[in-house]
Amino acid sequence: MYDKVFTAEAWQQAWDVVQSEFLMGLWETFYVTVVATFFAVLLGLPLGILLVCGDKDGVFPLPKPVLSALNVIINLLRSVPFLILMIMAFPLARLIVGTTIGTVASIVPLVIAAFPFVARLVESSLREVNPNIIEAAQSMGASPFQIIMKVMLPESVPSLISNITIALTTVLGYSAMSGIIGGGGLGKIAINYGYYRYKYLIMLLAVVLLVILVQIFQSIGTRLATKLDKRLKNR
Repeated sequence: MYDKVFTAEAWQQAWDVVQSEFLMGLWETFYVTVVATFFAVLLGLPLGILLVCGDKDGVFPLPKPVLSALNVIINLLRSVPFLILMIMAFPLARLIVGTTIGTVASIVPLVIAAFPFVARLVESSLREVNPNIIEAAQSMGASPFQIIMKVMLPESVPSLISNITIALTTVLGYSAMSGIIGGGGLGKIAINYGYYRYKYLIMLLAVVLLVILVQIFQSIGTRLATKLDKRLKNR
């Protein structure tokens, strides 16, 4: 099966595809990943804040049925496999972007899959904030909004950046899977040539580029989180 992967002919075919398709595929993957993560954070951040602040011991307690409903919705969306979720999101993608195929259309299911995950990551980051700092802000008469914006979010910035980086790399992995339904990017190249045409060298090169992108995103996120961590500055 793999005996002809690294032949001269295979390398020539791979080089032709690299020249004609890889640059656009790399850009599409980067674009989809960043845009989908942005909208996932836009939806997931307030949900994560509600999950923490709306708790019975939070700064803005919500009715128990409301909080339970939020948890159930987030858990349900997180439990649906991404491939099935992509198919279920076809009507919404058609409604928003006018089509279910292509790079832009793949952003819709990516956002739906990622924002519940982001909400849980934000919840985890905010729960790491020292409760004594929150109590001190409450004792000084700060409103719930002020506590969220001036205490909880600033204190959890390093953790939030680290978790958003995790979400970014997760969306990158999902974007590769979107090639199955016609999404663009490196995932489409890997599937079209590796799965349908048995050009495994091209698939391998696409995977290598995906791994490099993950490493770049992770390195940038880790350095940024470390730079903004006040605990490390005080050492």
